[in-house]
Amino acid sequence: MTESEIAALKRAAALRALKFVESGMRLGLGTGSTAEIFLELLAARVRDGLRITGAATSQRTALKAQILGIPIAPLEEVAPLDLTIDGADEADRNLDLIKGGGGALLREKIVATASARMVVIADRSKLVPQLGRFPLPIEVIEFGHAVTASRIRAVTAKAGYDNLVMTLRTQDGAVFRSDSGNVIYDCAFNSISAVCDLAALLKGIVGVVEQGLFVGLASEMVVAHSPTEVEIIQRRPHG
Repeated sequence: MTESEIAALKRAAALRALKFVESGMRLGLGTGSTAEIFLELLAARVRDGLRITGAATSQRTALKAQILGIPIAPLEEVAPLDLTIDGADEADRNLDLIKGGGGALLREKIVATASARMVVIADRSKLVPQLGRFPLPIEVIEFGHAVTASRIRAVTAKAGYDNLVMTLRTQDGAVFRSDSGNVIYDCAFNSISAVCDLAALLKGIVGVVEQGLFVGLASEMVVAHSPTEVEIIQRRPHG
């Protein structure tokens, strides 16, 4: 697909997701290209009189919301949230996700878990049979991060992921740091066979702050297959 075709699909998904928003809601506002399209559409509704308060998942989202005139507040002031709308880097039909390509996975997960409902918006390329093609972001404390990376590699190898390729994320020639000051390793698993098991395994490693597997958090996914064909997928429980 061309960039313009992808943009049209993202817009179609974001436009459909607006139907989930009701006046008076406290909204989690996601991070990423699809989430930004949603913000632009939401801002138009706000200008027409829609009353909402948003909690941003990143400094980038907070700034864009302010520029667009969307009311935002610290999460502590508005939680629990009624709804979070965010994108995904990958999603399967169980609505297990890989997120964090934009570097906001920790705050995105905090906001998602503070929400009664999470709706994912995406173009059809993000819907996959099995997670893992997109490198999994793992956010780690900067202190001793190379040691933590070695531990991640050793622990996952024991779980059968012995060909893991880990890359320390950089931006503009420098080590990337999240809004919380941590570094991120992008981990190419290629195929993740047991999502819940891997999420628990990574969470238990000392030095790991958060990992980009979002399991059991999304309730619906709005996926645009074409500008006029939008599917809503409901989460299927594990097991």
